[in-house]
Amino acid sequence: MLSCTLAAGVLATSIPFAALAAPISGVVGMASTDTATVQESSYSTLSGVSLTMSRILAESTSAETQVQANETATVEAGQTAEQQTAQAAAEQPVQSEFANIAIAQVNDYVNVRSGASEETEVVGKLYNNSAATVLGQEGDWLHISSGSVDGYVKAQYVVVGNDELVRSVARRVATVATQTLYVRSEATTESSVLGMVPGDDDLTVVDESTAAQGWVKVSIEEGEGYVSTQYVTLSTEFKYAESKAEEEARLAREAAEREAAAAAARKSSKSSSSSSSSSKSYSAPSGSNGSAVANYAVQFVGNPYVYGGTSLTNGADCSGFVMSVYRQFGVSLPHSSSALRSSGYGVSQGEMQPGDIVCYSGHVGIYIGNGQIVHASNARDGIKISTAYYRSILAVRRIF
Repeated sequence: MLSCTLAAGVLATSIPFAALAAPISGVVGMASTDTATVQESSYSTLSGVSLTMSRILAESTSAETQVQANETATVEAGQTAEQQTAQAAAEQPVQSEFANIAIAQVNDYVNVRSGASEETEVVGKLYNNSAATVLGQEGDWLHISSGSVDGYVKAQYVVVGNDELVRSVARRVATVATQTLYVRSEATTESSVLGMVPGDDDLTVVDESTAAQGWVKVSIEEGEGYVSTQYVTLSTEFKYAESKAEEEARLAREAAEREAAAAAARKSSKSSSSSSSSSKSYSAPSGSNGSAVANYAVQFVGNPYVYGGTSLTNGADCSGFVMSVYRQFGVSLPHSSSALRSSGYGVSQGEMQPGDIVCYSGHVGIYIGNGQIVHASNARDGIKISTAYYRSILAVRRIF
């Protein structure tokens, strides 16, 4: 009889040894080896099915794993691509903020010409520390644009793309956009008022680290303090090239101003002046040059500072003092420290002479020689004499 046994986890047919002597119906001439063959064959067949199923399952699992791996690889590949892009960008040299800005580095000026040759026409002058935008290059010539001037300069006379140099020659400016601007000791409206600045004047910004909080630090006569960005307009100021036509117009204007100032001074017949609040007497203006202006101005040392004032005896602010001194010489000047930077004509610090107007951030004074100025300093000190270099000088303007 037949019995079923489970061999190696596979259902197989087992035949009793005694039955092997006679054929079994349906199985002709089968020997023991055949049984073994059948059994082996059955095992192989079933095992093959089992292996096939296992393979299918394995392949299915492998395929699923591969899909997941592919998906993971796709995500990872995406992340890697982003990371690679970021890394590539990080590894690339950071382009200078002022990569195409050229700064003239010369004793006085470099000629700007109409073409890339010294044989071409001079169309303007790029003065020392003036800025230009580089538009292109032809050999050892740079094509630049500066102010109203478009032309060519020799590359050897300018420095291009030097952030530190650009920032050092630029001036960050806060222009007053209200009638009177309070400059405070700290970046808060609760702090004390360090000083006041009139409308349309401008101040040098020395620190913008608190700009996100609505404040910038500026320089005024009383020191460095904070102004609200709500009441100022921020900008960057550069010196630019001067065209040939602009230079001619400036020289003509300056000559006319000098002649008018000298003529007005000669006609001045005022012999004395006195203070309505003091018994002190003052000498009348004498002469028509800068030294006469300086000598006249120093008489008022010790008189008070008054914001907005123009009285040499009862009180004046810095620009009011300069304006009133020059008025005695028949010269009309603006009551604004920033506007005074455009009066007369400019000279270098090394060329300062008595009578020159020395301009600072939010302040002005009159040069009296020996490295000193006379100025209406502040409410604490009044009109006094100081070293001309106690603060950074923005400009020196000559009237006579």
